[in-house]
Amino acid sequence: MPAPGSLETLLAQVRACQLCAAELAHAPRPVLQAAEGARLLIAGQAPGRRVHASGVAFDDPSGQRLRSWLGVDEATFYDPQRVAILPMGFCYPGHGPRGDLPPRAECAPAWRRALLDALPNIQLSVILGQYAMDYHLDGGEGSLTASVRNWRAYWPRQLVLPHPSPRNNIWLRRNPWFERDVIPLLQRRVATLMR
Repeated sequence: MPAPGSLETLLAQVRACQLCAAELAHAPRPVLQAAEGARLLIAGQAPGRRVHASGVAFDDPSGQRLRSWLGVDEATFYDPQRVAILPMGFCYPGHGPRGDLPPRAECAPAWRRALLDALPNIQLSVILGQYAMDYHLDGGEGSLTASVRNWRAYWPRQLVLPHPSPRNNIWLRRNPWFERDVIPLLQRRVATLMR
């Protein structure tokens, strides 16, 4: 039995959460990973349909691209003692007319601060997408592109990235400096953290 107030207890509570069950099109299935030893935090948006089905964070093409950007293999990425994965919403929010719906608004206020406080060894937070940027950087530079472009303002503790979804291929083509200049720096920092 995990100790009261421990990260293990908190994770068990999150995984049992039913806070927005009535609002979801599918049964809640919180997807996250964390352990006290984690040095890298992935702050994402919310699980997609495929991740909801598997229960494994970034078990999709976005995850393949993200692992490539980070320069890590699956074993490293899925080791909670190395990498914490905390999306802004832990459950798949459902699909809307323009893609997946935003993360549920109830999730972050209910759980995020306590989870982040229980991760004392985080040295780099990789912030994916607008919702994570709004929370972690209080809106950053306003737009996601401006925040990614101004990466030096947050480095080396935080780094804003576009979401690694294939839907962002156009953004990547329009901003070749990102993969040319930012990704090699990110890979070197992650390699140091994973040692």
